[in-house]
Amino acid sequence: MRSFEQKVFPYLMLAPTLVIFGLFLFFPAINGMWISLTKWDGVNPQKFVGIQNYAKLLSDRGFWEAFLRTVFFTAVTVPAIYASALGLAVLLTGDIKGSDFFRAVFYWPTMISSIIVGLTWRFLLGEDFGVINYLLTAIGKIPVKWLTDPDHAMGVVIFITAWSMAGYYMVMFVSGIKSISETYYEAARIDGAGAWHQFCYITLPLLKPTSLLVIVLSTVTVIKTYPLVYALTQGGPAGATKFMVQTIQETGFEKNQMGYASSMTMILFMILALFTAVQFQANKGGEQDAD
Repeated sequence: MRSFEQKVFPYLMLAPTLVIFGLFLFFPAINGMWISLTKWDGVNPQKFVGIQNYAKLLSDRGFWEAFLRTVFFTAVTVPAIYASALGLAVLLTGDIKGSDFFRAVFYWPTMISSIIVGLTWRFLLGEDFGVINYLLTAIGKIPVKWLTDPDHAMGVVIFITAWSMAGYYMVMFVSGIKSISETYYEAARIDGAGAWHQFCYITLPLLKPTSLLVIVLSTVTVIKTYPLVYALTQGGPAGATKFMVQTIQETGFEKNQMGYASSMTMILFMILALFTAVQFQANKGGEQDAD
């Protein structure tokens, strides 16, 4: 009986989860890999073409331009999310009044649909009827083309994306900070360490596992960002904010090239997998040093 419990029972408990993951994660992934090797419009029978779709990607200028924009967008947005989330967490775990209220306020954007967030900011930043441009005009300033000028659109998208996600990762950092023993800080204060030194030599090193989690999750989320950006700019102006996910969506559902779009998805998956592996290797799986 004990042998049964030790060898079989754990797998029986995991069976429902494994079935769900198999149906909704593993099977679609394998099916997507197969579709990437075919020519398919989503309706007619699939035609196997091997690696032809991947060979075509090598010379697809539109895809690689979207790829580079996505890399730039991610490289700027993820540090912005990390810094703002960590800054808010450090601030709101200090001895300030109303910290619980402010945590709820900063977390609030994550509870709203990305499309609603995008449409709200589009209303605020509209060129002709936007609230912010109206206020600028009222004080004698020239209205700014926030969403229709390529020089401004990318910066606006980065700011709003970081603003909408910072509260979610702030909660992770708050939990990580609260798990750090107060003994470390008491010893540091006795040795004369100020707030900045305590942050650099106690808080930040002991938040290494949380930092890894935040960086990996935020990177995956930012790379997959679509509804928020589409609600803001629809990929414009002139494709200045058109990223990989939008390119994949347009290729598959507007151009009816499901096989080609699936090959793009596989490339995106491999990029995310490679980045995650590199992050875990660089951070040794997020484990704290023995010292």
